[in-house]
Amino acid sequence: MRRSDKYRYVVILVGLAVLQFSVRGYLGGDQVAPDFLLLALLIYTIRAQPGRGAVAGFAVGLLRDALTPASFGAGALAHTLVGYLSSWGKAVFFAENVFVNGCLFFAGTWFRNLVVAVASGQLKGTRLWWELLVWSPLQSLTTAVVGMLVLVLFGRYVAIRVSDA
Repeated sequence: MRRSDKYRYVVILVGLAVLQFSVRGYLGGDQVAPDFLLLALLIYTIRAQPGRGAVAGFAVGLLRDALTPASFGAGALAHTLVGYLSSWGKAVFFAENVFVNGCLFFAGTWFRNLVVAVASGQLKGTRLWWELLVWSPLQSLTTAVVGMLVLVLFGRYVAIRVSDA
């Protein structure tokens, strides 16, 4: 990786964070729109060690919890777990394939939504199942599609080799 690619990597992550707070509101409701901030975390964890992924997840979770104080702590827990597990899983599976990374984005978003829903205690009964079986997979799918698009367009800068297989 060239020295200038490191700065482009940071610009891509910051750009995703900016998209979270500027464009996401226009892409549908919170239940369907892609989560650019989580996507930035997952793209970071592709290259990070599990400990650094957990710390980054905790920071992103605190930022998200500051915006939704009703369930403070649930987001920090969820993002910490997602950051750690995605970093560890990436180290174990090490596939440099856009589809595999898309599956990682899908699973990370769904798992984060599961942990937030259970840990916050705000959803119970059928509302919890509706969230986990309908809305969460839709948001996970949109996040995975945007993530795969980012990897195809900027894969060289985030140190992902896009293979044809």
